[in-house]
Amino acid sequence: MRIGGRMLVSATRSSKIRLLLVLAFVCGAAASGSLADSYPSQRIRLLVPYPAGGGADFVARLIAPLLSQRLGQDVYVDNRGGAGGIIGAEIVARAPPDGYTIQLAASNLAWTVSLFKDLTFDPVKDFTAVSLLAETPSILAVNPALPVKSVKDLIALAQAKPGKINYAGGIGTSMQTDTELLKAMAHINLTQIPYRGTAPAVTATLRGEASVIIAPMTVLLPHIKSGSLRALAISTDQRVALLPDLPTVAESGVPGFDTFQWYGAFVPSRTPRNIVDRLNEAFVKVIREPSLAPRLASQAVIPVGDTPEQFAKFFSDEVAKWARVLKPAGMAAKAQP
Repeated sequence: MRIGGRMLVSATRSSKIRLLLVLAFVCGAAASGSLADSYPSQRIRLLVPYPAGGGADFVARLIAPLLSQRLGQDVYVDNRGGAGGIIGAEIVARAPPDGYTIQLAASNLAWTVSLFKDLTFDPVKDFTAVSLLAETPSILAVNPALPVKSVKDLIALAQAKPGKINYAGGIGTSMQTDTELLKAMAHINLTQIPYRGTAPAVTATLRGEASVIIAPMTVLLPHIKSGSLRALAISTDQRVALLPDLPTVAESGVPGFDTFQWYGAFVPSRTPRNIVDRLNEAFVKVIREPSLAPRLASQAVIPVGDTPEQFAKFFSDEVAKWARVLKPAGMAAKAQP
């Protein structure tokens, strides 16, 4: 009986514990549902993990006012540049999963796992995809002082002077990965001068501190039109309407070369699904807003807007693609600013 009594007491306690766990789960689910139902009830931070003046910053500042109108709350842009976007991405990864901190990331988020050995976050597991927003080609350009007028000229000069020509890059940025891909495919040696973001790298190329740059068309186009930079080729496998006479890198002596920049919205993982859906609806409608079309087209930015599932699949594929390119090249470095 004593043993039986103990068994009865143990069973009773076990039942109470299970009941408490069920109640806790129900209360937690109710609280989460209530939070999502009232979302948004305060200002929303659209964090851009790059300095002001780059392509992601352009997209963020273009859509933020319209997002504010659609969501009924102020959406403000917060630039947190450094370490190829890692500093800002880590802030978002550690932020509360409540929908009030959103990352507007660029394509370099997909290769951080291949470039950096000591990341404090997982680019796939620590973020929830909201929507792929836009895509844009990059341009291979040079400072006019460099005596080249085509990709073939650049390759010939680089082969004649291996390691003597500098390019404007940035650890973990598309400026680095695209140029390193060009180096590998064209069998040339260019030396990287790293900068903390696209805008500083462009400024350095304008000044002649660096001679070569591959950067989004969004930021290079004004300087190309003014003659401050000389465009050699488009990074994608097709020409663009804004510069119809500018050839692609692939048709200029590096067959198979095809890269582009993309921009997308992420929130911290574990963000309630109804908040993700609310944000997805807002981002998709805003990026497809007819009033934005001329501004986007003028910078060769192509609006997309897709579902969280489609963007998650796209992002996973991008991570795998760049791992195949970068890891064999031994480009991994410490994730330091």
